[in-house]
Amino acid sequence: MKKHDIIENIKIEKLIFGGSGLATASDGRKIIISGGAIPDGIVDLRITKSKKNHLEAQIYRTVKKSPLEKAIPAEWQLYGGCKWLPIPYDKQLEIKEQQITEAFHSLKGETEQTDWHTIIRSPDSEHYRNKVEFSWGKYISEREGMHDDYRFGFHVQGQFDRIEDCWYCVLADELTNQVFRDIDIYARGSDLPTYDPKTGIGFWRHLVVRRAKKTGEMMLIFSVNGTWDTEKVGITGTREQFFTNMVRELSEKYREIASVYYLENMSRADVVQGNQVLLYGAATITDELLGLTFEIQPKSFFQVNTLGAEKLYGRVIDSIQYKRGVLLDLYAGTGTIGILLAKYFSKVYSVELVSSSSEDGVKNADRNSVTNVEFINAKVEDFAKQFASEKGKADTIILDPPRDGLHASAIPHILAFGAREIIYVSCNPATLVRDISIMLGRDMSHQTTDTNATEMIADQAHQDKKETKTTLPLYRISDITPMDMFPHTHHIETVVRLERV
Repeated sequence: MKKHDIIENIKIEKLIFGGSGLATASDGRKIIISGGAIPDGIVDLRITKSKKNHLEAQIYRTVKKSPLEKAIPAEWQLYGGCKWLPIPYDKQLEIKEQQITEAFHSLKGETEQTDWHTIIRSPDSEHYRNKVEFSWGKYISEREGMHDDYRFGFHVQGQFDRIEDCWYCVLADELTNQVFRDIDIYARGSDLPTYDPKTGIGFWRHLVVRRAKKTGEMMLIFSVNGTWDTEKVGITGTREQFFTNMVRELSEKYREIASVYYLENMSRADVVQGNQVLLYGAATITDELLGLTFEIQPKSFFQVNTLGAEKLYGRVIDSIQYKRGVLLDLYAGTGTIGILLAKYFSKVYSVELVSSSSEDGVKNADRNSVTNVEFINAKVEDFAKQFASEKGKADTIILDPPRDGLHASAIPHILAFGAREIIYVSCNPATLVRDISIMLGRDMSHQTTDTNATEMIADQAHQDKKETKTTLPLYRISDITPMDMFPHTHHIETVVRLERV
């Protein structure tokens, strides 16, 4: 079996983390199937990669639909972000829960005394996103005989230069869909071209809609090509003036629109960036989490599932057994967790490398009259050295790192804090298990620029043999709780509590 070969009548066995399907070829090799796989379906596959130990393939033809597959309403569309729509939601939860169980299989000996909690479902399975990013572009394919110069929706999965038209996004709320459609009509009627990332030519690039779940306030962020000479295509005056009529009409029709921004992207990178100009309304919108109010700017991080975030943070609060003393909120982002937990602790240190996130955190703490949170803009390693020399020990640590997980050189410093418990919030089961393996002294293979990092943990893991004293405490896995923050997608959150032995 080689690349481009078609293999027939393959049964999809299950879905693995990342959304790919898993099957077995006739020669025993595992097949990783990208895009649209549903367990128990029978498909023909086109091989995209042939490796010694496994194959990679795409679905060429569906022979027999999975008995799990449900019909979806005609107006719903399967974009790259919600490929699991045809799978019943209860089954999605079952699949995700199983994926977390399998992820921890390598730590089976460490989880025999662990409390495994049932996956927490999202309060809403549709219309839950408070932020949606739409893209303008084209769909040109010689192979498919397609040449459409205007598309407004989402990227074709895996293709940066092709856009799928959207007429209804099931993950966005109804008002977001209505506003999106009105903006689509306006943009189509402007006769301004959509952006082509291959040539750097075109005007319309992105629209970001942020809708506060609790307050109902909406923010619109228009991103256009800052290098495009608009005078050549009929725009007179400033670009801001060009948007005036549309913004006025939208704000009169939709009173929920509280803020409208415009920004010029001078880069070809497919990200919403550039100098932002406030066209209408307030500079920020606000939303609420667990009774506190948070300010949202165009680039602010805020969990996209507001009600799901309340469930997630509620689980974090319930996981903490020692609600007193000193809390370290590491990889804190805008400090949301630390602010929510501040009432349980005498002091909270919110540590974040990105200065703009820390600044947002300071504003949100002030807004909620939270005075015992100190925001520190630093690497965790650098903060650890200062904290150890000036402030002593921590009682509880919250870890909420990005998808890549913890840097191994930071782990000894985290352990050296000597906290009674560590709560690890993760959006990536693979890096979660990797990091916990290192923290427990089980896995010393992780690459690190700190040559002493894994040696320190290894020494602690083997102290029972040598009876040597080290500064690093031992931990056990106390609780594991999966949480579904993103229905109809492959993404999953996990809350793990580590308790000092």
